[in-house]
Amino acid sequence: MSEDIDVICLGEPMVEFTRVQTDQEENLYIQGLGGDTSNCAIAAARQGAAVAYITAVGDDRFGGFAIDLWKKEGVDISGVAVYGEFPTGIYFIEPSGNGRDFTYYRTGSAASRLTSDDLPKSLIKKSKFLHLSAISQAISETAAATCTHAINFAKQNKVRISYDTNLRLNLWDLEQARDVIHETAKQADILLPSLDEARALSEKNSIEDIVDFYLDFKPEVLALKCGEQGAVIAFEDKVEFIRPLSVNVVDTSGAGDTFDGAFLSQLSKGCSPLDSGRYAVTAAGLSVEGYGAVTPIPTKSNVLRKL
Repeated sequence: MSEDIDVICLGEPMVEFTRVQTDQEENLYIQGLGGDTSNCAIAAARQGAAVAYITAVGDDRFGGFAIDLWKKEGVDISGVAVYGEFPTGIYFIEPSGNGRDFTYYRTGSAASRLTSDDLPKSLIKKSKFLHLSAISQAISETAAATCTHAINFAKQNKVRISYDTNLRLNLWDLEQARDVIHETAKQADILLPSLDEARALSEKNSIEDIVDFYLDFKPEVLALKCGEQGAVIAFEDKVEFIRPLSVNVVDTSGAGDTFDGAFLSQLSKGCSPLDSGRYAVTAAGLSVEGYGAVTPIPTKSNVLRKL
């Protein structure tokens, strides 16, 4: 176990199967690991941050696969519970340029059964950032309650809260999502919405109006992820637009999560929000040039070379 943790993530991992097309037009699937907070944890670790993960997996081959991968990536797994009676979630991805289609098998997953009793409080206390997302809250009432408990405990121990407003309307309706997400956003120190989801949640359209909307929640730092348009970083009464990379888009799975992990890795080192944003936009841009959520996440050396 690490003495100090830069970023500790809380959420649901899922084993992914990404369809790739061969010359013979066969439907072949590459196995990988996904789940937004797991992607974030791995992205931060690849940038050299000390990272831990809080979740639960099934006592099955997919749970074992996830644990082995986190170990390989240097992610502290002392906060990972293994449940014999509940499975690890899986999903299938159909990539299509700038979009993708998901088919989920996550009902009753081990991560959705995580309770506050499973929280590694000593590990949270040693962390600089606790990162979670709206998906972590949407998968079950139990998971939502666990997230609330973790946020409250972290704030009591002066751990900064990082929150991605990831919206999945296949998990809950828009009004419920809006209520929970906006209430949580009020507690976030680092707020990480994405443009398309922010339009649905805020009922605003322009980037400027959306930035103003989220700044009303009073985050220390706002990073609005705008995909192929780059990102907007707002802090200390400054609002800065960061241009995107010019990249060959293959699969956008996990790009926003890569941004989150890269951004937090730099903030944890004391970098400015603007420099952290430039770094994160570069990392996210590089991550869309390959298939799957994890495999294309760049390392620190890849990002620095591109910068």
